[in-house]
Amino acid sequence: MNEQAIDEYPRLKARTLRFTCGAPRSAQAIGDGTRALFLRSDGPEDTVTSLWMSWFDDAGQHHETLIADPRVLLGSNADSENVPAEERARRERAREGGSGIVSYSVDETGSRVVFTLNGRLFLAELGNVCNADSADNAGDGKASVRELCAGRLSVEAGTAPVLNPRISPDGEHVLYTTGERLQLVSIREWKDADNGEADGNVTLLTASVEADDDDDNDDTVLSDSAESDNTGAQTGTHEVANTWKVGLAEFVAGEEMDRYDGFWWGPDSRQIIVESFDTAPEPMWYISDPANPGNPASGRRYPRALTANADVHLDLLRLDFDDQGRHSIVAFHEIEWDREAYEYVARVVWQKNRCPLLLVQNRRQNHDQVLAVDDNGATYLLEEHANGQWIDIVDGLPALTDDGRLVCALNDMEANTNRLTVDGKAFTPVGWNVRSVLDVTDGDVLCVVQRDPELAPDVPEAWQETAELHDARCHDVVSIDYNGNVQPLVGEPGVWTASRGMRGEVVSGGMMGTNATTMIHVAHLPAVQMSDSGESDTQTSPQDSQMSDSPEKDIPTPSNVAQMTDSAESDTSGASDSARMTDSGESDIQTGAEQVRMTDSAESDTRDVAAVITSNAADPGFLPNTSFATLPGEHHLLAAITMPSEASPYAHAATLPVLVKPYGGPGFQQVVFRSSFYWDAQWWADQGYIVLTADGRGTTGRGPKWDREMFEDMKGVSLADQIEAVKALPQLDWENGPKPDLDKVAIIGWSFGGFLSALAVLDAPNVFHAACAGAPPTDWTLYDTHYTERYLGLDPAVYERNSIIADAPRLARPLMLIHGFADDNVTIAHSLRLSQALMAAGREHTFLPLTGITHMTNDETVAENLLLLQRDFLRKALAD
Repeated sequence: MNEQAIDEYPRLKARTLRFTCGAPRSAQAIGDGTRALFLRSDGPEDTVTSLWMSWFDDAGQHHETLIADPRVLLGSNADSENVPAEERARRERAREGGSGIVSYSVDETGSRVVFTLNGRLFLAELGNVCNADSADNAGDGKASVRELCAGRLSVEAGTAPVLNPRISPDGEHVLYTTGERLQLVSIREWKDADNGEADGNVTLLTASVEADDDDDNDDTVLSDSAESDNTGAQTGTHEVANTWKVGLAEFVAGEEMDRYDGFWWGPDSRQIIVESFDTAPEPMWYISDPANPGNPASGRRYPRALTANADVHLDLLRLDFDDQGRHSIVAFHEIEWDREAYEYVARVVWQKNRCPLLLVQNRRQNHDQVLAVDDNGATYLLEEHANGQWIDIVDGLPALTDDGRLVCALNDMEANTNRLTVDGKAFTPVGWNVRSVLDVTDGDVLCVVQRDPELAPDVPEAWQETAELHDARCHDVVSIDYNGNVQPLVGEPGVWTASRGMRGEVVSGGMMGTNATTMIHVAHLPAVQMSDSGESDTQTSPQDSQMSDSPEKDIPTPSNVAQMTDSAESDTSGASDSARMTDSGESDIQTGAEQVRMTDSAESDTRDVAAVITSNAADPGFLPNTSFATLPGEHHLLAAITMPSEASPYAHAATLPVLVKPYGGPGFQQVVFRSSFYWDAQWWADQGYIVLTADGRGTTGRGPKWDREMFEDMKGVSLADQIEAVKALPQLDWENGPKPDLDKVAIIGWSFGGFLSALAVLDAPNVFHAACAGAPPTDWTLYDTHYTERYLGLDPAVYERNSIIADAPRLARPLMLIHGFADDNVTIAHSLRLSQALMAAGREHTFLPLTGITHMTNDETVAENLLLLQRDFLRKALAD
């Protein structure tokens, strides 16, 4: 391992946005799946992200084509973003740290895509990208990109900012919101235009959704024309006021439900469902900038636990268009459901040839309903579910198959498995915990799963060599048919996701043994036709199929991941040049160094071709020296143990302090088979620590009973499991390395991990001797409703028991608190209240308030120095 790489790691991590710059991401298979869109910046320290397309020509050759480059479209302004406040808030909710094109919307056929840059709306036409005169010049086509409504959108006119644009399925219209009204852009044909030409054939049309407090109003028909005065209010079902928002997702939807949309096109491109919500019931909170006292505090509504939520409405609009693209709203219905009993709109789903579906939850999230919406906005019940603690939201559900069967999620407590049902009957096998659903067809469901080997001992043939590794530490992409048969899409243990079309899919993720973010595009093309002479009509070879439109870069992928065992000596640091990826379960597609092996089958009318999408990301310069263990103890906790590298001066020490580095909270896990999860741990190990990360009860992946062990006791359960993990260390085999010194145990963490770190030195000082707590939620009544009430319920006494404020007088160990003043998720009030209580109790502690920093530590200098300051603090604390 390169010692210099360890020394340079804090700065490089900060400059590369945690090594995400230049890595391909946000892939979506489009059309039939032989094409895919993705985002990528040009270099390892370039934060400006461009839109690209991966595609295969008829010969099976792979291409990467640049669709839209912000620096071409904006010039020098691309490096100095001017993003609307509402878009900044959405990015914070989505943990989006990049700039440039960070999201996009594509039509049903994959012909047109829209995106925003600096609050401006752009359209890319993809029709010519794959066109060529012959196979010799395939890939020479370019996308046509233009700005829509150039120079005609402004805040003064009520047509800006441009937020969350979504193109209609037929590609003829774009809908976006300004936050207070919807805007509709009808796209006309643009012939023989150069890139960047003004949008003379585009008509701007607007539709406002308004709000008042009268829920008993009759359905109102609205009508607009291109000549509408956008500055005036229109008559409608609701009256827009300062506290009303239209076409956006409310705070808890984005922060806790992973729902970022506030309107949805109907598949016929003539109907729309629109969310509007009133934040007036929510408490008013203010975020200040103390370093600049001349700046006023920024006020906003925040759904604090045990207080009121925003009042959410849904409306159904039906549009009509004339031959000039002008529209009118011919029907406007408020969607009706029991909003008092089910105040959360968790999902809105509208599939082709199907009615809209709603998934709504009650306040306690222990009861939900799947509702169908008819043409007049009335709803009727399809399914309802209940759980004694809470019901998980599974992304991609509910969904209808093409033949009309309903697929839903089930927290099967009896089988201790998070399963899927079809028309109310569980069909996914016991022991295969479903995390998310990626695609639903009449024949199968493509989903991300975590296997429980005790409940599901048998594995598909493709996993026989690595069967013991496909467990809660893997996020595996599999196809499961309605008879419960499991077919893996990816062979390597790792953390994966995918996007699928009829004739192709894109798999993205990472694994141990390589630092690269791996993105692989697979296409299922017509089989090569054989001529009378026995030769194929289409001549291709692996060399022909190398990616030709971008620089080659070796992307190593591991073969020896299968060597990992549940011991501290497991070897996970090696790498080779091949990765196993299965899409049929019968044969592997080998990919490495951007090489593609094309496979033909005499028994199939298709042939599979695959290509690794180029990554421009930096490499940390080392692979984590991490091994995995199932710890001895009552709960058999899964743990990752990172040791100093061979080049470290601490590699052969007799003993070393222990650094516990958990998250430890519900809904997330850290012990997974992906190298990027342990880069920080390796840096810490080379500072002279044995780094322990253990996933306790309440973290994901081990079934609904495990998840719910933390219900109403986040404080007690999370701490007890970290204590169990530390005390288990001496029972492992340390013959070939430094042994853990349990008289010197430090703990660090961020967010819930910060809460757990502060809790550890407050309540278990005999086990934990120093802590750095970043952005800790110290008083759960200060956190949001949806997250906190899911795990702690609605009894204020439970919140009192789970707070650490009252524990302040117990502090007897060094504690550093770290918090950003601009954090709108876990506000700095959490740390200030704990610090105030510590001061009142006369307990010495260190506090690092970070000016202008949000929950993401979104400043290069701060991100770099935080690691160094924590290192120095803990080194001194453990030396005293």
